[in-house]
Amino acid sequence: MTITPTDGYAVIQSEATDPGPYRAYHNRFAGTPVPTKPSEWIERAAEVLRILAEDTCLCEEKTKDPFAQVALLKSSGLLKVLGPTKYGGGDAGWDVAYKVIREVAKGDGSLGMLLGYHLLWSWTSAVVGTDEQNDRTQRLIIENNYFIGGAVNPRDQDLTVADAGSHINFTGFRNVNTSGIISDLTVLEGVYEGTEQYVFALTPTKKSSTSRVHDSEHVSSHLTESRSVKIDVQVPWTDALGWDPKTKIPIASILTIPYATLLLPIIQVVFSNFYIGIALGSLSFASAYAAKDHTPRHPTARSVTSRSRDPYILQRYGCLLAHLRAAEALADQAGEKINDIYANHSAKRDISGEEREDVAELAASAEDVATDTAIRVTSGVFEGTGGKVAVGKAGLDRHWRL
Repeated sequence: MTITPTDGYAVIQSEATDPGPYRAYHNRFAGTPVPTKPSEWIERAAEVLRILAEDTCLCEEKTKDPFAQVALLKSSGLLKVLGPTKYGGGDAGWDVAYKVIREVAKGDGSLGMLLGYHLLWSWTSAVVGTDEQNDRTQRLIIENNYFIGGAVNPRDQDLTVADAGSHINFTGFRNVNTSGIISDLTVLEGVYEGTEQYVFALTPTKKSSTSRVHDSEHVSSHLTESRSVKIDVQVPWTDALGWDPKTKIPIASILTIPYATLLLPIIQVVFSNFYIGIALGSLSFASAYAAKDHTPRHPTARSVTSRSRDPYILQRYGCLLAHLRAAEALADQAGEKINDIYANHSAKRDISGEEREDVAELAASAEDVATDTAIRVTSGVFEGTGGKVAVGKAGLDRHWRL
């Protein structure tokens, strides 16, 4: 990785992941149609899981830009799970999409996170855009099989949005911009100058005037391409989601109603599912290791021929699995609730404030339980594996780095 200074910051020119391990799979996926049933989507995600699991430990050794892994997500069709069928998408519900995210995260937490963010950002126009903007956006994304990133972070200082005639300018700095350089389109969000009103827009990533800023090596998942970024981007007023390009004011019937706030519970359940997927992958990895290790973990189990039959391991890992099953059930309930809201209210955007409160409570509960459980599992598995697995080359630590 080489670092070159610019405007007081260090801009990254980093190494990309090796596409070699996935070439054969691209051709195989190219010959198969997009899944049409929920079970087919889950199986497709499981297939991607198996492919990623073979290469994840090697890729996690060094922070790289995951172009190769994103290309695999594209060729598998998983990016299109929510897209309308008229443009080549799967038209599956969020209840299915959440399970797809969870399945991918079992094999590679970073890619589960990237997939989750992509699905969220690709849905932005459906929540805060006009019907015309959403149809145009979905067609652009699905027909081109685009991968979507987002320069949106509620903990950052807001970007500034300024009027520039027929365009608007987004300027500012983001401490975290996930999947910035590897995306085809980037979702921008900022505050329109002189107001407290937010503006969302999508822009082609490669045409954007953005600079990735060097950050020190982070502890979290390495393949999410999460970096700080300076932004100076011009976008047509017609792409300001939910705004009238002539009057340059928000469309009240779109942006001042409870329906326009649904992006938050969506992302909370996205987080819930890739946290659970990471934890399930961690427990599976540790259990497989225990089955190969013939040294009992507990001194009272000397007659045991494998750690997988050690009473201490069975009790410990069984308890972790029980907590994960409960977290899965709550996440599934939240996913079904969100899917029902879109199925029943997307046409008229007529969700009530009380219904919005109900989904908010359920989504927040799912995220809270998933976060707590994932931390408990990804740290707890080390109690059953012993010190030998604490070394980086073993690969178990990648699950712990949520």
